[in-house]
Amino acid sequence: MDIKEILEKCDHTLLRVDCTSQEIRNLCDQAIKYHCASVCIPPCHVAGAKRYVGDKLTLCTVIGFPNGYMTSAAKAFEAADAIQNGADEIDMVINLSMVKDGCWVDVANDIRAVREATRGKILKVIIECCLLTEEEKVHLCKIVSDCGADFIKTSTGFSKGGATREDVKLMRENCPDTVKVKAAGGIASLQDAEDFIALGAERLGTSRVVKLAMELENQAGAPNENY
Repeated sequence: MDIKEILEKCDHTLLRVDCTSQEIRNLCDQAIKYHCASVCIPPCHVAGAKRYVGDKLTLCTVIGFPNGYMTSAAKAFEAADAIQNGADEIDMVINLSMVKDGCWVDVANDIRAVREATRGKILKVIIECCLLTEEEKVHLCKIVSDCGADFIKTSTGFSKGGATREDVKLMRENCPDTVKVKAAGGIASLQDAEDFIALGAERLGTSRVVKLAMELENQAGAPNENY
């Protein structure tokens, strides 16, 4: 697969707790140059990023991140605030306490609260696969789909594991075509990226792919016109 095709599926990501405004601007510059799907950044940086890029780039941010145990009302408010500040896409974390208690109606209501606050925008739901049983993953595929989310996402990248090939395959097999899959966390190589895409991921949450593109460009000694 051409690296340009991979880059077009990447949410170029910087969610480090101490990231600076300058780092966010650099991230945006890179995403624009390499034609990434979006940048995924902390909510506090959305307004500044929007002023910086205008309509040149899709802005994604995270809600209830990374633990997911905020109240539904807090998540909905956070999502609405992010959209008002310029976010185009929202990646929310489910309430894993509710999952482990088997409170499936509450899990669904939590997602629906954010879905209602994000009408007209892309909503991705992070289920944090590394903390789930296979049965829980399958059940959440149905719930996320029934709640009208646009994507189901593997991981925050802040827990004990990231995306796996097995999880991406499972999610693709258990969600309807209307719900896309995003793999995130631990995507360290172009082979990883290609494998996840081949298994059905339509978005990748990563910063590494752009870094690899930059390395290839530096090795070539001149700007790559294919980007």
